[in-house]
Amino acid sequence: MKVTDVACHILQCKVEKPFVSARGWVYGTRASCVVEISTDEGITGWGECYGPSAVAKTFIETQFKARVIGKDPFDVEAIWEDLYNRIKDYGTTGMAISAISGIDIALWDIMGRAVGKPVHKLIGGAYRSEVVPYATGLYFIDMNRLIEEAVEEALEFKNDGFRAIKMKIGLGDLKLDAKRVAAVREAIGPDVKLAVDANHCFSVPNAIKLGRMLEEHDILWFEEPISPEDHDGYIEVTRALDMAVAGGENDFTRWGFRDVIAKKAMDIVQPDLCAAGGFSECRKIATLASAFGVECVPHAWGSAIGLAATVQFLAALPDQPPAFRPMPPMLEFEQTPNPLRDHLAKEPIEQKKGIVQVPTGPGLGIEIDREVLKKYKVA
Repeated sequence: MKVTDVACHILQCKVEKPFVSARGWVYGTRASCVVEISTDEGITGWGECYGPSAVAKTFIETQFKARVIGKDPFDVEAIWEDLYNRIKDYGTTGMAISAISGIDIALWDIMGRAVGKPVHKLIGGAYRSEVVPYATGLYFIDMNRLIEEAVEEALEFKNDGFRAIKMKIGLGDLKLDAKRVAAVREAIGPDVKLAVDANHCFSVPNAIKLGRMLEEHDILWFEEPISPEDHDGYIEVTRALDMAVAGGENDFTRWGFRDVIAKKAMDIVQPDLCAAGGFSECRKIATLASAFGVECVPHAWGSAIGLAATVQFLAALPDQPPAFRPMPPMLEFEQTPNPLRDHLAKEPIEQKKGIVQVPTGPGLGIEIDREVLKKYKVA
């Protein structure tokens, strides 16, 4: 089998109600760079790149496409190394790796389709046939009802069957953040897990100060409390708090995670399949984490393709640590408005009663609806 073409589709759609994160980013549209790889045997694979779509598309079309055409998809890791070495002088992190990630995911999709097996069967086998999702949401929408809207949305997630929720914090007022978290915890009760995500907006002292204010609310983890570059700062925050500290969605490749994991700068690392290097590289990151006793709970944000890839990866991820009654890694199932997540697959991935079934179809386990692809394609 040989690759005959690598095509990029930039998809974009507006959301009805814009939302804001702690970084001040206003999300009024959802976009994605979808990678479609064709072969001479008529098998097509799909991948996705995290980050600005036009940048990923440019990397693929100008740096990678010609090096992938003519290759055997089953040489996936050899292809990964070739692409990485091509841009090693100027692209060991960031969008260059996101572009490689989309290609890598699509190649694994092709392999799975070629042998009639889901990707999780090719990367180690099924540790589980279902995963527990946590709902990511509770962004900032109505600045006059920040606490009320958070409580209302959290209760909606609970009523929908979610057993865990991750809420956004980082309002610039530590006491208001703490009050908002306290209100959500009181509303959802003790049986629903609650994590908080600061999108790296705090200094080390403020992260520690707020973390101590939140400890009484049984927080599952404190995600990205400080800037992702400050690995020594992460060590300070992690050692100071009696709660798990998570991060890593803005780190890339095994080399980017190596020192973070070896120093145990975080209790939980969160590589994104569509950013950190695809299946090929995230397998290595997870192995590093396991060797050092660090949990691996991947980040997920994007279309149905990235979501499906994350589910496949989670299915093949061992419990960390193994136990008689293990606590398997959970699926990030963000709940902000996104037609690319909900409609791009003919049979979307859904949670029912707090469970997401792992797709057992070949490759990523989903089929792309080309009419939806055409509807949202802008380039």
